[in-house]
Amino acid sequence: MIKKYLIERRSWIFLFLCLQLLTLLTTYLDPAIPFGPLLYISFLSSIIFVIFLAVRYTKETRFYKSLDEWDPHLDLNNLPPGDSPFEQIVQSHLYEQTERLRQEATLSQGMLEAEKDELLSWIHEVKTPLTAMQLMIERLEDRAAREAMNYEWLRIHLLLDRQLHQKRLPFMENDLFIEQVELRSLLSQEIRTLRPWCMRRGIGFDIRLELEELLSDAKWLAFIVRQLLTNAVKYSENADIMVSSYLHAGHAILEIKDQGRGIDPKDLPRIFDRGFTSTTLHNDPKATGMGLYLAKRAAQPLHIRIEASSKPGEGTCMKLIFPLRNEFLQIRGV
Repeated sequence: MIKKYLIERRSWIFLFLCLQLLTLLTTYLDPAIPFGPLLYISFLSSIIFVIFLAVRYTKETRFYKSLDEWDPHLDLNNLPPGDSPFEQIVQSHLYEQTERLRQEATLSQGMLEAEKDELLSWIHEVKTPLTAMQLMIERLEDRAAREAMNYEWLRIHLLLDRQLHQKRLPFMENDLFIEQVELRSLLSQEIRTLRPWCMRRGIGFDIRLELEELLSDAKWLAFIVRQLLTNAVKYSENADIMVSSYLHAGHAILEIKDQGRGIDPKDLPRIFDRGFTSTTLHNDPKATGMGLYLAKRAAQPLHIRIEASSKPGEGTCMKLIFPLRNEFLQIRGV
């Protein structure tokens, strides 16, 4: 701040130095004026000027130091009042701008909340005709048409479900309920939902559960598993997907392993990034870049780690590593 202050006052300092040099130059050119006394006066005035700068530095930079350290979060309570007219002008404009930004932020937040509520309401309303459509599809006698319609219905259902959970993610902590989750029942429900898609692609499931129950939130765990299973089915064909659970180093682990096309090693660090699809098959219309991102987001409040390993052409393995039992106390807020 001292350097900035000296730069700010460089014109005044330069003017003072010029005046001192002018005084000494006058005494040098005019022999009638004694040089010694004027040199002594210049020396004293320079000391006084340095002291003056030091005093003014403390007073003039107090307000701007506060501005420099201010965290701009629309709160001006920590800023000291401006002393000089210029500081008061700055303070006045800051208060006006902050108040305007606060009002705009409140308005924008209200509009976003209203939009979110409308979207959630719309999703719930769309589920009613979707359920009726599913009943109508089941009555179709043409098996090929029924399977095709079931497949398209499932795609719409999964897209709506993903959108619904994506809107709820920012408030997920308010919706958690930790309990013992029956893993086989949860997996059966998710696989049953994906059955039309699996039949179309010739995919089966090999389920091996050493752990039948896990401590977690059933609804959000189902959403995470749904994203991983959907990814496994999407990039596999005519192969089995192995789902297993076991205990390792005190951690419960749920593993989903497919035999699909796999992931390029250079893409692995980025697969959980929002919107990332692939560098090798960048134009793949099946990829949205949202499934794994949302699964990762949903896993964080549950303290679940997701680890991925893959080899191109050999498939992908996704592991859900659950926290130790005492770590659930943090989730419950105890």
